[in-house]
Amino acid sequence: MATLDEERRYVEQCGAGLRRMLDAARDNVIVGESVAGDRYSAERLGRHLKSLAKELSEEPEGPPFFGRLDFGGDSAEHQGRSYHIGRRHITGEHGGPPVVIDWRAPVSRAFYRASARDPLGVEVRRRFGWAGTTLTSFEDERLAQGEQTESRILAAEIERPRVGPMRDIVATIQPEQDDLVRAGLEESICVQGAPGTGKTAVGLHRAAFLLYAHRQRLERSGVLVLGPNRAFLGYISAVLPALGEVDVEQTTLERLLGTVAVTATDSPAAALVKHDARMAEVLRKILYGRISKPVEPVSVADGSYRWRVGEDELRRIVDDTRRDGMPYAIGRERVRARITELMRRQAELRGRTGNAVWTRKIGKALTPFLDEIWPAVHPEELLCALLSDPGPAAPILTADERAAITWARPPRGYRSAKWSEADLVLLDEIAGLLERPRGYGHVIVDEAQDLSPMQCRAVARRSEHGSITVLGDLAQGTTPWAAASWPRHLELLGKPAAGVVALTTGFRVPAVVVGPANRLLAALDVDVPATRSYRNDGRLLVTRVTELEKGVVAVTREALTFEGSIGVIAADADAGPLTDALWNGGLDLGERLSVVPASMAKGLEYDHVVLAEPAAIVEAEARGLNRLYVALTRAVSRLDVVHSRPLPLDVFTAGSGERTGGR
Repeated sequence: MATLDEERRYVEQCGAGLRRMLDAARDNVIVGESVAGDRYSAERLGRHLKSLAKELSEEPEGPPFFGRLDFGGDSAEHQGRSYHIGRRHITGEHGGPPVVIDWRAPVSRAFYRASARDPLGVEVRRRFGWAGTTLTSFEDERLAQGEQTESRILAAEIERPRVGPMRDIVATIQPEQDDLVRAGLEESICVQGAPGTGKTAVGLHRAAFLLYAHRQRLERSGVLVLGPNRAFLGYISAVLPALGEVDVEQTTLERLLGTVAVTATDSPAAALVKHDARMAEVLRKILYGRISKPVEPVSVADGSYRWRVGEDELRRIVDDTRRDGMPYAIGRERVRARITELMRRQAELRGRTGNAVWTRKIGKALTPFLDEIWPAVHPEELLCALLSDPGPAAPILTADERAAITWARPPRGYRSAKWSEADLVLLDEIAGLLERPRGYGHVIVDEAQDLSPMQCRAVARRSEHGSITVLGDLAQGTTPWAAASWPRHLELLGKPAAGVVALTTGFRVPAVVVGPANRLLAALDVDVPATRSYRNDGRLLVTRVTELEKGVVAVTREALTFEGSIGVIAADADAGPLTDALWNGGLDLGERLSVVPASMAKGLEYDHVVLAEPAAIVEAEARGLNRLYVALTRAVSRLDVVHSRPLPLDVFTAGSGERTGGR
């Protein structure tokens, strides 16, 4: 086996290999400009080569590899070979074997799956320790000899303090996570993940794996990652680029559906109705209610001729088209095409030629007739009419529900209407009834438990012919329409056959924080398994104070003496005053220290969380206990609970340190 010095020299070979790859990519850009056979091919080739060169030139600085596999003599395919495993493939010199194997390659799976019980042909698995880009140590597990112990390097990587965006987990992927990451493209899965179990990382790494394994298909159809808010997207934005994947669309559902500006706010009652699945039935009923049966023939002048289709034939065309179940706008054009075809046959019997120009002319002449029996519809116009007068929604909606969504002052027209966030899903539903939206080959939805039925339908439309990865935790459901069970939610997402897998080992949240979280879990109306922590480090301290702001400033100042990021999480109404108090106390907010409203904390992680006034978080909303569960599980090393009021429930007392102060 190689010594530490030999491995360090290997690091230099990897650096040389990356430089060769970059130089070759730049040369290919120059050569590619002259080798393509036509302009279109040249443009496509040029974009591909320039993208590759850009990707390599922006390769983030970091260790070129994190592991090594040495196969023994009983491996049929890799007998006696050694492979270094890293975040991306690095080619060898002069066409020789690669110096680093991509973590997604089939052979790399043994790094995550091999064990002393089932070595998979691996004689020795080596893990490397790094300080930045300097190789400092390694550990060997002689799996063929039955040696497998808890890795100090693995534990240190999991517990490493976090500052800045989320990092990839390629060096620490566990077997149960690897199964999910490498699930096939045709397979839709739901990951019920307790806090700190790595469900978000699993989803992002699955995206990277699928792009590696199904590059051509997914480059055509695309991969979409949907997060709960912009702060979350900023937090995860660096993961996929670090894994060599830059062409993935990452956005929120609101931005994806944002065809109009959001300038209005719904009442809670109105939002509940608009997000209800019955609204899909309401919109379909109103839209297709605009279609009427023809009551007289239609005729079109064509020079000295006039072509005519009788009302019986017209009714048959309209009825048959409705039964076909196609989108409304496509159905309208189908009716136009069928009537035009009947007229073309009449014209040909008279010796006329029904060419493309003639067909367009006749089809255009049919527009007034179509406007009468199958009128064109604009999504904003239809929704404006409904919200101005929801009467047609009866009996699907009750009188109270119709009253809740009725505009107090209807606008003069849809162009002057002010739309709410909930209106976005209704407009998207109408647009989906009119025409099929763009679909994706794979969609990853994080914090999916908070999606409403109508939001689920919006996701389902975009993954109808693809697969999805659903990530969430029922215990962290904080919206009024949060999911109560995954099977029903998966039906709404259009993937009822998707399997549900629970991740219950918390790799990021220490046991001292998992304890209160599990005690709080018992008070939530959800059926999810308790979490167990991989880590026995961490600290939980409860501080009672007389003045909350002064107490938070003092505890935060102490937190800054530790390494890592700090998040002060408070009820939304308290976030502003606490921000001012920290500034006035001389504490700089920035990359290390943030004040986070509880409603924005979901999905984020901090080494040290200062949880301010849990009672206020609970009282701020109907699902306040769920919000508290989210807030306290953002801590990945230390949790300080600061309160001036009695604590909700009895979740922080067992196993925690307590102190009081007059702050």
